[in-house]
Amino acid sequence: MTRSEAKIKAAALTAKLTVEECCFELRYDARAIPDKGIPEYNYWNEALHGVARAGTATVFPQAIALGAGFDAELVREIADAISTEGRAKYNYSQAHGDRGIYKGLTFWSPNINIFRDPRWGRGHETYGEDPYLTSRLGVAFVKGLQGEGDTLKAAACAKHYAVHSGPEAIRHEFDAVVSKKDLWETYLPAFEALVREAGVEAVMGAYNAVYGEPACGSKFLLTEILREKWGFDGHVVSDCWAISDFHLNHKVTATPRESAAKALNAGCDLNCGNTFLHLLGAYEDGLVTEDAIRQATTRVLTTRFRLGILGGEGSEFDAIPFEANDSAKHRELADRAALETCVLLKNDGILPLKTSALKSIAVIGPNADSRTPLVGNYHGTPGEYVTVLDGIRRVAEESIRVNYAEGCHLYRGATDFLVENDNLLAEALATAENSDLTVLVLGLDETIEGEEGGHDSTGGFTEGENPAAFGGYFDTDGISQGGDKKDLRLPKSQRRLLEALSATGKPIVLVLMAGSAMDLRCADENCAAILNAWYPGGRGGLAVAKLLFGEASPCGKLPITFYKSTDDLPEFTDYAMANRTYRYYKGEVLYPFGFGLTYGNCAVTGWTRSGNTLTVDAVNAGSAATKDVLQVYVKCNSPYAPPNPVLCAFAKPYLKAGETKTLTLELPENFNTVVDDDGNRILSGSYELFVKF
Repeated sequence: MTRSEAKIKAAALTAKLTVEECCFELRYDARAIPDKGIPEYNYWNEALHGVARAGTATVFPQAIALGAGFDAELVREIADAISTEGRAKYNYSQAHGDRGIYKGLTFWSPNINIFRDPRWGRGHETYGEDPYLTSRLGVAFVKGLQGEGDTLKAAACAKHYAVHSGPEAIRHEFDAVVSKKDLWETYLPAFEALVREAGVEAVMGAYNAVYGEPACGSKFLLTEILREKWGFDGHVVSDCWAISDFHLNHKVTATPRESAAKALNAGCDLNCGNTFLHLLGAYEDGLVTEDAIRQATTRVLTTRFRLGILGGEGSEFDAIPFEANDSAKHRELADRAALETCVLLKNDGILPLKTSALKSIAVIGPNADSRTPLVGNYHGTPGEYVTVLDGIRRVAEESIRVNYAEGCHLYRGATDFLVENDNLLAEALATAENSDLTVLVLGLDETIEGEEGGHDSTGGFTEGENPAAFGGYFDTDGISQGGDKKDLRLPKSQRRLLEALSATGKPIVLVLMAGSAMDLRCADENCAAILNAWYPGGRGGLAVAKLLFGEASPCGKLPITFYKSTDDLPEFTDYAMANRTYRYYKGEVLYPFGFGLTYGNCAVTGWTRSGNTLTVDAVNAGSAATKDVLQVYVKCNSPYAPPNPVLCAFAKPYLKAGETKTLTLELPENFNTVVDDDGNRILSGSYELFVKF
């Protein structure tokens, strides 16, 4: 049903409830009220890159990899597949009376925060460092997940609103100090796009404060901007237990009742946590009105009516069968996504591998045969895992011997493990020296970079067990507190392995599996090729192997800047954009935003503009067919413009060897505007456009 129809039904149902019953419905684990026709419902579900935490599901490449795809239509297709699997699981669960956590249709995705600093552990949940790219991919995800009919296929949620990107260790008390210019130029555009263009159903508030007010209790963010300025008409949910931070950490309230009232009065409708258990008490104390409680109740019930899961009408999505989950079609889509999101950072000509000249390949490294780096975080359980080692064994010709050695542990480096590490290193050296070349698979996984306090695949470590949250009990070098990284270096054990293998003189192809920018200066100097695979999904190792052997051409581009180090970056806690990201950074980088090699040779041969329409002539002068990303940047002539050109359009054509194509791109309405110091978007005057592959 339409939103207006759903709101009318929700308001009528809310009017039948007591104030106490309304309060029951404003928690993520909403109670059943049988005599009013309201079943139990749990709003908490996750779908960052596949239905998460609810058993088997197709696990697509992590969000940062999808950012590297520079392909909004691919993201829309993936989100549509996710919502199909979500419905399949929901339909089965409902039929068996299972209404627990991770079984609903309200998915708290996507994460559209800006990856402003590569040390942030959760950056791999985002689409990268650019507001425009994040907006385009975020809008596509929401439209794919929700569908574009009157009935929502699933409900998406834009998070974390707003100005949120670490540090994880102090997020519950941190006040993100930001200028009005940075707020409106960098941190808010993606949220505005998802509200105005995509009609996102929900928005999740962040843990941190903005201008001294906790985000989940900020009238400035939730009422003045979100609802009054942008016209948001869905519901707002708190991040989990964020409202209790008001009195426990931010210290802006004294009691849970005051915290519950502050959140509701600011515009937060639904509590992930337990502070709204005190909402009725806050009402009895006169801290909130009955009208405010009923308004929030109407908003959350509207979402359930829009999904067709309240009121008995149902929807066409009720017929999606269990077999639609983790289907062959969706696995094929995940495989294609993995192929199109890996980024080739260096190639001295060794790739694609020339099988006729190879008799043996060494596959070495802690991520070579590990399932963990395939899936990132906030993931489901793949129906099939294909590690990089598995993929190479499948794709390599039978005449090529594949030799394997772990080489080192992912991050172990303490004295207790020196003997074991020495043995692993000795085996790796022997393997490399007895092979024609080495595919070295290094990087991170969710145990090193991720969310505060958590190892997603096992449900969490206890204190002292989680290296991501407590500084690394094996190797603190390169690992920081709360899931963030201290610096951009690989763990010491991996650096030692890379240096030792480099000394053998055998060529090395590095496959990096990580969710963020890393310090790859040593690898750039010593490896013949570098392929950044991110966290490529359950069967991602197959895509990596196909790219290495030339069955497909790499075509991903970096959605983040790869700096040489963090030495000249601002402090991690500094939210000012000065000298951050490709738009504002003034130093020399290792690999820039938008960079990525292919096996083709695509180039722009000419372009014209009519209004906001660009017509671009492109050619692939190479000998290999490839997709490639056509990028358009604008440099505005204004004192308020970022110092570097800014992305304003992109496309991803497929070009056969020798093929020419004429491409059409539309520039956004505001491409030639800038944001002044007061946060106002104004015309810039003159500007330059740059078009390139």
